[in-house]
Amino acid sequence: MTHHQITDAANPPHTPGPRLTLRFSSTRRGARLARQLAVQQFTEWTGLPHDCDPAHTVAVLAAELASNAVRHGSLPGRDFRLALLLLPYALRVEVTDTRPERRPEPASTVPQSLDVPSGRGLLLVEAYAERWGWECRDAYTKTVWGEVVLPSSPEVQAATNSARNLL
Repeated sequence: MTHHQITDAANPPHTPGPRLTLRFSSTRRGARLARQLAVQQFTEWTGLPHDCDPAHTVAVLAAELASNAVRHGSLPGRDFRLALLLLPYALRVEVTDTRPERRPEPASTVPQSLDVPSGRGLLLVEAYAERWGWECRDAYTKTVWGEVVLPSSPEVQAATNSARNLL
């Protein structure tokens, strides 16, 4: 497993909060570790417990996006990248893979039968994420992302501000 951590203290202008980027091997184990890390980082940044609804949503988004990157977006020997961005209103989960030509299909084209063993990942992303989308930032990669809205309680806002100040 490749697991390189890059913490970007100088965030781009469109990402005002903390950002964490990690690379994982394009395997089921890599996808599982990405999900676990996303939930762990979410709870550290927000102070929310692992068993709260927003943490479950982060787990679903990270699991589905990472699983899709492994299943549909990988090339032999190439990793996928997980990026977590703490925005003022949400946590953005981004997964970047190496197959920009394999773009996510609209949810309306996904099989609706429950007998089909796969094909519902983006339906879950659409159902759980406040917003989601994808983009090709260069000719070699594709990034699929989803956002989980942060609760607006004073405790979460204080923890979020504290995480931003650490950078």
